[in-house]
Amino acid sequence: MIRYRRPKQDDPVIYKLIEKELVPQSHLPAAELEKIRKELPARMKRGVTLVASATYDSDPIAFIHFMIHGELLFIDMIAVAGNQQHKRYGKTLMAKAEQFGASRGCLRSKVMVDAGNSHAHQFYTRLGYQTLRFVPQSQCYEMEKPLFLLKI
Repeated sequence: MIRYRRPKQDDPVIYKLIEKELVPQSHLPAAELEKIRKELPARMKRGVTLVASATYDSDPIAFIHFMIHGELLFIDMIAVAGNQQHKRYGKTLMAKAEQFGASRGCLRSKVMVDAGNSHAHQFYTRLGYQTLRFVPQSQCYEMEKPLFLLKI
């Protein structure tokens, strides 16, 4: 099931997912990663976080965190537990986030993908995202998808 994040229950699990699934893909220096870790609680308060869980009361097995900036839906983070990958949780969370954004007037969705994360790059490509450019400072690809085609 997909539900909104419950901070007290979900955040410890979300932080573990970030450490296990996202941090290893990053090319950022250790000092920058530590700064990001310290900013996570404040970052999670901005935007919307949805989680996938087996039941309403169970811990998350995947999550997506996104923000709306005018007509832009920005996918900030998405992670699926390793043993739960390839079960459509990521695709479902992306669809929910895109529907949320489109229902609030977003015309496009953007995500940044770490350069070495070819699995994620292929995932977003299959979902209709196109690579706009490579950002050398963060070692990420900027990918974007129009949302105006979504039926709401």
